[in-house]
Amino acid sequence: MSTHSLLPNRFVPTALLIGFLLLAPSLRADTVLPAHFGKWTASNAVQSPAIPTDAKDILTESGLESAETRAYSNGIAAVTLTTYHLHDSSGAYEAYTFFQELKNSCPQASELTGCSTPADASSEKKRVALLGNIVIIIDNAGSLSPNDLDTLSKQIDARADKAPPPPIPNYLPAPDRILGTEKYALGPSAFRAALSTLNRPEYQALSDNAGFSSGAEAMFAQYQKQGDTAVVLLIDYPTPQLAGLHWKHLEQALPSSANADRTSIERKGTLLAIVLAPTSRAYAARIRDAVNYETQVTWNEPTHTITDPPITTVLAKIIIATGVFMLVAIVFGVAFGGVRVLMKSLFPGKVFDRPEQMDVLQLGLSGKRINSRDFY
Repeated sequence: MSTHSLLPNRFVPTALLIGFLLLAPSLRADTVLPAHFGKWTASNAVQSPAIPTDAKDILTESGLESAETRAYSNGIAAVTLTTYHLHDSSGAYEAYTFFQELKNSCPQASELTGCSTPADASSEKKRVALLGNIVIIIDNAGSLSPNDLDTLSKQIDARADKAPPPPIPNYLPAPDRILGTEKYALGPSAFRAALSTLNRPEYQALSDNAGFSSGAEAMFAQYQKQGDTAVVLLIDYPTPQLAGLHWKHLEQALPSSANADRTSIERKGTLLAIVLAPTSRAYAARIRDAVNYETQVTWNEPTHTITDPPITTVLAKIIIATGVFMLVAIVFGVAFGGVRVLMKSLFPGKVFDRPEQMDVLQLGLSGKRINSRDFY
């Protein structure tokens, strides 16, 4: 007869409840937006935001893993937070530059409190910020105080990847740059979107020859000084060989109006610098020369100087070492022989050379048998 060990039915709901309670902390840990921060409390549960149509391809290209939105209230004031959790900091930076707009973004900020705000902060409607691999969009951001932003930044930063953004934005020239026009692209979708935003749609064909399948990354920015304007495009490649190869492809893909628009390409190591449709060649050359890119080779291994000692020092060390070795040999030899002689004198045939343990090989040339005692 077989027996079965089963939990009573009344224990099944209890077991399910315990399992749910054990699972709940892990479910909460996957949520980026907190239940409250500062004086603000969530008005609803975390929901999935409606992603704008023009952002779907960009976010897919950037490596979107999850998106959340949540409403918060503080008395009669209300704000809405939306976060996009990307695979890495490079993809997050691409999505961030797509959402950012002039005067409502944080081009150099790693915290929400570092964003530039208008003089009348209460009039600020939208703010875009970047924390590691998380992009944050705040609607009605003017209702949040600096302390609220600081608290929110710390809570979201705990969920973010600490990897820094890509270095290519640091290559952009600083003078005359219009902050908020920076656009970063890891693929053709963001590349074409940046050209459209910066009013350079005639260069859309460059997206197919930029070499994104080879690991290229692109950076745009708009420049203006008095009557001169230009859009700078930087494309960085993993190796100088790839940069030289795609340089030729990009020159062939330039529109027929490129010469009239004074557009040219220049290579610096792994970086291609292109000034799109500048108002003058002199202004294009000045911006291109200001690209902050230098190839440096750094030797990080420790160095030391090797010197040979004088010959007299070498000979003296050899003589001393030989004398020490001879002295040690004499001491050990006297000690070994002296102990044997002493033990044989005090205990003859007891410790060393005991007759019962000695064997003598004989040739048998005589009839007399050799006795081991005859040796002593």
